[in-house]
Amino acid sequence: MSRALPTGGGTFQPLRHRSGTLRDRLHGYTKQTLGAGGSLNDAVALPPGESCAGWVAVHAIDFYNDVSTIWAVMAEDPYLDSFRPGEGFPSGVEYRWSEGSGRDATTVSVSAPVYIEKVLQWIADQINDETKFPDDDDEAEALRVFQTPQFAALCGQIFRRLFRVYGIIYSSFFGTLEALQMAPHLNTCFKHFMFFCTEFGLLPEREMEPLEVLVKPIRKQYYLAKGK
Repeated sequence: MSRALPTGGGTFQPLRHRSGTLRDRLHGYTKQTLGAGGSLNDAVALPPGESCAGWVAVHAIDFYNDVSTIWAVMAEDPYLDSFRPGEGFPSGVEYRWSEGSGRDATTVSVSAPVYIEKVLQWIADQINDETKFPDDDDEAEALRVFQTPQFAALCGQIFRRLFRVYGIIYSSFFGTLEALQMAPHLNTCFKHFMFFCTEFGLLPEREMEPLEVLVKPIRKQYYLAKGK
């Protein structure tokens, strides 16, 4: 299961859930709910009797696929070359990326498009690591991994980074996606992402502040539908 980075035609091969596995079964719940005209609240709710950790794991992959598909549309746009390191969102933010570990670790300032590419590649590397995201027939072993504190911390980092990517896309590329008639798809994906993050408390409040103008009405819809 490897990620194919966007190439000439902006193509992207999504990460799949192998048929018959725990991940595939959990992924099917969302497809069935939305396919049957169910609400987003129903789609993000934990299915009865299922593992919350496994549910979050599957959605980390599905939301990664959503963002990667959107970004693939932008991958060959010459406009990306106009971004310089140190120009971030919100104003004053500098995107930095660390490579290596320990004494060999280096941190560099990167442009917004490079940051997105590095985030997506990093997430793909985590998902493709069977020790971190097991996708085999042994459900007990998969659940054992999903229920560890290490996995919870990893998923938290994945969701925070995906949110930052959404922030960059909305602040810098919304006009381009709108011209390509991709804005409705972007909005639908982000709404699904935010409903899920709200359902399970996956994003710190301070993380959401830069996109409050988008996040606040979505969360309001979530709570109204929940009757809160």
